[in-house]
Amino acid sequence: MSKNILLIEPGYPNKYPPLGLMKLAAYHGPSGRNETVKFVKGSDPEVLFQPWDRVYVTTLFSFEWKRTADAIDFAIRAAGGQKERVFVGGIAATLMNDQFTSEPKWSGVRFIEGLLDGPPATALQLSADEFEFGAEDTLGMPIEELIPDYSILGHVDYQYPVNDAYFGYASRGCVRKCSFCGVPQLEGPQRDMPPLSNWVNGIKNRHGEKKDLVLMDNNVAAAPKYQEIIAEIAGLGFEAGATMTRNDNRRVKRRVDFNQGVDARILSKSPMYLREMSKICISPLRIAFDHIGVRKPYETAVRMAADNQILSLSNYMLYNFMDTPEDLYQRMNVNILLNQELGVRIWSFPMRYQPVNLKDRSHVGKNWNRYYLRSFQIMLQATHGVVSGNPDFFLRAYGHDQEEYQHLLSLPHGFLFHRDYFEFGDGRGVRDEYEALRKRMTESQEQELTSLLSGPPGMRRPGEKRLTEMADDQSLDTMVQQALRFHAIHSKYDKALADRSQTMAATSPSDGITLGQDEIVEDAGLFDHEETLKKTGKVIELMKR
Repeated sequence: MSKNILLIEPGYPNKYPPLGLMKLAAYHGPSGRNETVKFVKGSDPEVLFQPWDRVYVTTLFSFEWKRTADAIDFAIRAAGGQKERVFVGGIAATLMNDQFTSEPKWSGVRFIEGLLDGPPATALQLSADEFEFGAEDTLGMPIEELIPDYSILGHVDYQYPVNDAYFGYASRGCVRKCSFCGVPQLEGPQRDMPPLSNWVNGIKNRHGEKKDLVLMDNNVAAAPKYQEIIAEIAGLGFEAGATMTRNDNRRVKRRVDFNQGVDARILSKSPMYLREMSKICISPLRIAFDHIGVRKPYETAVRMAADNQILSLSNYMLYNFMDTPEDLYQRMNVNILLNQELGVRIWSFPMRYQPVNLKDRSHVGKNWNRYYLRSFQIMLQATHGVVSGNPDFFLRAYGHDQEEYQHLLSLPHGFLFHRDYFEFGDGRGVRDEYEALRKRMTESQEQELTSLLSGPPGMRRPGEKRLTEMADDQSLDTMVQQALRFHAIHSKYDKALADRSQTMAATSPSDGITLGQDEIVEDAGLFDHEETLKKTGKVIELMKR
């Protein structure tokens, strides 16, 4: 009798399809064991009305613990309470394995660490003594190496922003052991994968030709067969300038994206790396710029890219780790200077660091505070996490120098959300009053204000209601109280104001270039999942106190 297999991806928003579940679908589906496979995203009550012999749940970001937990609970319900039929794997399940296995309500669920790169029965921890189906498959091809089944994506209404692509790896692991990164635990040391041609042609034959090639290698430049990998990519129809014809006879540009970024420290060692990269339709070339200490190799790599006519670049900028706000500003400004010097276009994607085993986004780096982090998020939200390479836009958004940038981080969030209104519109008087007050404050008063705005360690940043209460707290310094009233102005406090006001993003100069969803990063940490604050309509009353 055919088995019924249920695949579940938690209900978080994500950019790329669940590759691990697609491989499991290939293993269990028509191309594999010929079992019945169903894929759902989040929860689908309809699947509770039929029996499931096995339920798989994938995991991604650790800070999506709540949605992931909901998916596991739903999987147990779908399995009729038989927890031994539920298997949970993926990134979070590996990096936080002890936290998953220590949950009493999930006792009996199998939490799989790492990749399914061994024989299926071994990788899935199947027991022949328990007569589990598949336990006999001790010599089969690893599930990790199977051609993913794209057909399951049609089971759900969710539209993945990146979908018309071959997803895969040319190499696994990394030669680095960066303390902020989970790759060493997830994938281990650097190693090559089977030929890409097997993968690409397999997908093409089963699921049709795809426009793009998205490779999730963590450090392809360190791959021993780097030159062979590039040559194979070009030979698969992704040479520089490559196009393809759609069914409607429309020609479209193809693109290769090493979406985890490329290591500047390796690229800068030899002209060979970027000379080779220029032979394929790389767009954009993503280079990590994790701290100001790697400025020299980063700048060298960008110049080498420009020399090889790779003019579309983006980078990941880690912040909230060991850096300072000033460090981040310097790195963003480096890209502005390189754009002007070289005539390239570099888009920056600041990525907020969170420990890989933390269940939420509450981490605050030792050189940051929660208020500054939220201020920077507001700046990024205006442009969906992208720092434009346009100098005028950058200076408008982040300040002409580090001192102005630091001051922007300290402003009331209502001022940041409605920049034009409070700088050039009817709110200018309110802004001037606030600026005059801040100029009169001493350093100790500034520190007290920042501390109150950030909130006590381990607790939520105070919302509007709490800020209003603190503004009335007579035990606080009088000038700090007055400043708190301005900070209690919520960014979305007045619909009429929002209708009249324009955000900074709507009025600032831009490049005239729009990035596609396939070029924007998976998660830039723009939203910290705090409860949405309610509108108050009390701005005038607050300012009159």
